[in-house]
Amino acid sequence: MLRLGRGRLTQGFVTVLCILGISWLALEYFVPSPPHRITIATGGKGTTFDYFGERYQERFALAGVELDLRETAGALENIRLLQDANSGVDIAFAIGGISDRTRAPKLSSTGLIYNVPFWVFYPSVESLDGLQQLKGKRIAVGPEGSGARYTAERILSKVNINSQTARLLPLAGDAAVNALIDGTVDAALIVGGSDAPAVEALLANPRVRLMDFSTAEAFTRIFPDLVRLTLPKGVIQIDPPNPPNDVSLVGTTAKVLIRDSVHPAIVQLLAATMKEEHGGPGLFQRSGEFPSSADPEFPVTQIAIDYYKNGPSLLAKYLPFSMTTNAQRIIAFLVATLAVILPVFSFAPRLYEWFVQERLRKLYRRLRVIENAVHADLTVPQVEALQRELAGIERATSAVAMRHSELYFLLRYHLDRTRSRLIEANQDAKVT
Repeated sequence: MLRLGRGRLTQGFVTVLCILGISWLALEYFVPSPPHRITIATGGKGTTFDYFGERYQERFALAGVELDLRETAGALENIRLLQDANSGVDIAFAIGGISDRTRAPKLSSTGLIYNVPFWVFYPSVESLDGLQQLKGKRIAVGPEGSGARYTAERILSKVNINSQTARLLPLAGDAAVNALIDGTVDAALIVGGSDAPAVEALLANPRVRLMDFSTAEAFTRIFPDLVRLTLPKGVIQIDPPNPPNDVSLVGTTAKVLIRDSVHPAIVQLLAATMKEEHGGPGLFQRSGEFPSSADPEFPVTQIAIDYYKNGPSLLAKYLPFSMTTNAQRIIAFLVATLAVILPVFSFAPRLYEWFVQERLRKLYRRLRVIENAVHADLTVPQVEALQRELAGIERATSAVAMRHSELYFLLRYHLDRTRSRLIEANQDAKVT
């Protein structure tokens, strides 16, 4: 008995393990778990994208996801990496005006994150009041393939500044700051937020001055993706005021793009990170203005839209990221399982009833053979053979379930009648 008990216990344990294993494999196949590592394309060192890449990396680490930072030349290269299936990049920073869904059909947006001013810094010993005065000068505009370079060339082209009329140098971020301070460039056009290290360093440096875009409104009419921005007097420092006057700037909006194949849980984590990082006030935005789902160039994923509108789900409020994703997967699996099992259970009784009725019909057909034989003149051995067949039918009838069915009672009735006829036939055969 003990051996038998242990055997059954082992068999049951193995069965449970098999069921759990098969269920887990099915769960992984139909609702795959999110990756523990993913790559984001940022920008050059010292740029705004590099700064926020590091901030995102810290927040992803708290959720147990390793976010690798891919240093790039900027937004143009970032979009190319996203479109390259072999690049390993799934998320990237970008700016407006350089691509859209038509040119990058497999990319989606998780929203706009902040306004991106275009800063033109130059040595304070000079006095520049227009872009046209940069002709013939050495200008740091960012490396080839960067969004800063693309934007700089677009803007400078309107005042006939290009590689033939000026020296456009591939410097950005910290490199552009150092070159401007060292005097190896005459101006630096930097695309980035006010909290970018390169921008902060130049705004606080008394040896550098910020150019006023007196024609900012005209640029917004020429390029619809641009916006006019104002840096208020004294917003960097009140006394003495820095800047000494209101400064007009032009800019665009930064965004975060993803591949359409990115796991939904990662998209939700990204949306949460963006809201935490960009939801506050800034020099060029009000509190709650960003992240925004009003991206005119790429469709914003529904997951991000729902998160910005309704906040985290109930599970995400009380559970860590890893537990939340597993709970969501299990719930999804259970819902799918119930969607399959419930119809099966509703159909199973009907199928079972059909099998029972079919079994009773077969017994009825055997009984009719006996009934037909009773009408003939039978010998005693023939009657006894029919009685044995009848007994077999009766035993089979007793083993059939659903004894409440009409066909069962009808069969029992005919069994009794046939038994009576066989008795009479047996008596007649003996008398004969």
